[in-house]
Amino acid sequence: MKVTQHIEDAKGETLFSFEIIPPQKGKSIQELYDNIDPLMEFKPPFIDVTTSREEYIYIDKGNGLLDKKLTRMRPGTLGICASIKHKYNVDTVPHLLCGGFTKEETEYMLVDCHYLGIDNVMALRGDAMKHEQSFVPKEGGNDFAVDLVKQINQLNCGKYLHDVMDIDNKANFCIGVAGYPEKHLESPSLISDLKRLKEKVDAGADYVVTQMFFDNAKYFEFVAKAREMGITVPIIPGIKPIAVQRHLQVLPQIFRIDLPEDLIHAVDQCKNNADIRQVGIEWAIQQSLELKAAGVPVLHYYSMGKSENIRQIASKVF
Repeated sequence: MKVTQHIEDAKGETLFSFEIIPPQKGKSIQELYDNIDPLMEFKPPFIDVTTSREEYIYIDKGNGLLDKKLTRMRPGTLGICASIKHKYNVDTVPHLLCGGFTKEETEYMLVDCHYLGIDNVMALRGDAMKHEQSFVPKEGGNDFAVDLVKQINQLNCGKYLHDVMDIDNKANFCIGVAGYPEKHLESPSLISDLKRLKEKVDAGADYVVTQMFFDNAKYFEFVAKAREMGITVPIIPGIKPIAVQRHLQVLPQIFRIDLPEDLIHAVDQCKNNADIRQVGIEWAIQQSLELKAAGVPVLHYYSMGKSENIRQIASKVF
């Protein structure tokens, strides 16, 4: 079922969803199941599964020589989506990236999703590779998320890259895209960023999931400005609880977001990571309760493969 249909069927009730990352190569999927199991009591209608970019690794060849190889440390997005769908009877949302994938590879992924009965996809540009100062599209790939949305939407219409097919069993993907309450780190302004979001919606995006934020006022302002611009699709807030001290430095650095002074002060008063984790849980609970009271369609949690703090938050909210 489409994410938008789940939202419509909820009739104004806020739904619970979360996002996971595939395990590294060589790791068991059981650890992933162990972290999903405690969250199923909150009846998520869908679960997002991220896709990782390729990266370079260096293999020691001996004699002081290194062999540079391109690899993916966390493959398996589609397989995990199919496995979760089968095991838990819940819809899954695989993430599709521009970075690192050709248009042909994207089309094959979409065809496989269609065969597996996966109705939803999240269309993202993706980040730059670790050695790149800025994002560089793969040759033969989509340059921006809006281009990826267009490709998915064309396939929904039966238009493949090299064929237009008169077929009865067309794909009908529900397309999610990212939104940035504090603007994308590469965007010159929030309004400019919202214009890019409007382009994605006009190209066929059906809903928006926001980047993490820690001040609900930022989300409410973002939604208000998006509505003024004519963006009418559901805008789902993304929530990530603070868990360790270094999040105070890492999250603003990587995502270009601001942390409220009250949250910074509370973390600074903590004696250890266990205390910080509890502060993060309590902050996310208050965020979630306020957002739920405001009638947001879904509360989407970035679990990063760990579920205990998400379980504690959800138990107080749902």
